[in-house]
Amino acid sequence: MTSFEQAGTSGPFAGMEAGGHEEVVFWRDRVTALRAIVAIHNTTLGPALGGTRMYPYPSEAAALEDALRLAAAMTLKSAAAGLDVGGGKAVIIGDPARDKSEAFFRAYGRMLESLGGRYVTTTDVGTTTEDLEVMARETRFVAGTSPAFGGSGDTSVLTGLTVYLGMKAAAREAFGRDDLGKRTVAVQGVGKVGWQLLKRLRAENAVLIVADVDEHRAKRAGQEFNARVVRTEEIWQTPCDVLSPNALGGVLNDETIPRLRCRIICGGANNQLAEERHAAALEALDILYAPDFIVNCGGVINVAEELRGYAEERAVARAHLVYDTTRRVFAIARADGITTERAAVRYAEQRIQTIGDLHRTYLPRWDGKP
Repeated sequence: MTSFEQAGTSGPFAGMEAGGHEEVVFWRDRVTALRAIVAIHNTTLGPALGGTRMYPYPSEAAALEDALRLAAAMTLKSAAAGLDVGGGKAVIIGDPARDKSEAFFRAYGRMLESLGGRYVTTTDVGTTTEDLEVMARETRFVAGTSPAFGGSGDTSVLTGLTVYLGMKAAAREAFGRDDLGKRTVAVQGVGKVGWQLLKRLRAENAVLIVADVDEHRAKRAGQEFNARVVRTEEIWQTPCDVLSPNALGGVLNDETIPRLRCRIICGGANNQLAEERHAAALEALDILYAPDFIVNCGGVINVAEELRGYAEERAVARAHLVYDTTRRVFAIARADGITTERAAVRYAEQRIQTIGDLHRTYLPRWDGKP
């Protein structure tokens, strides 16, 4: 059910009210045919930060729904990671293989600049570092460019690290120790994040299984990491200790969950649960779910650190906190008798409320103006 349907009506305001969003902006550029939507979910902790996704959506309603859902997830992710940024997301309706041009992304950059810093963007599905660097010719509000352009570079390295640390925390919860050596880990999706995760798992001598819709990429991963290759549709019922979804969201649903033969789910994909009720379905099968927005926060940590002057050591240090955060979420779930997904949401929302309450105290502006 979409947030429109949950609100009992249709249209942008219904979706915003259902999800608690602050602002939605629709953009159209006549010359380049750009059509974009920015959803700003929550700015209690700071400017909304989130990627720009470019995808040939079947409808404007589908694009809006994706933006709203992804923006809300970014709020939770940033809050749980201890960052001073809020949550937002942008979507561009278009084919990334056909519709990109310099003028296209410069037009988009000018539109971002018009928001005055309420939203800062980075890469997502369908956009690249090179695209960001074109946007940056028109706006200050991009993060995640290459080091040559003053950015922090490839965010998948830190995301792979945080997923790995979350996986170790889950192993400790499920098996009593966080050693992944000789544990069987099935990695679905061997793109940038999946590849970084596989590097760490291989170094710890995990037994690896891989699957990807790109058969060539899956085969290459199999050879590189001495992993068994299976088809994507087979990985859900493949016996393993840990299943790691690292592609698109919504993969834990009514069709896949009954087929699962794993003890832990921990991956880098966003919005892995098709619906929140699927967290309870996993729990009923004694499958420990490490909530995606808790463990896949390495990328947002990386780009958020750029906003105050990037220091790799500081970003890596914050990424390592994910191990303890994941364990804390599991402890909340046990103590309160709730799913790990609900515990993770509660953990993030508590921080937003606590820090938001500080705003009740007036601080004079540095320039002396009220």
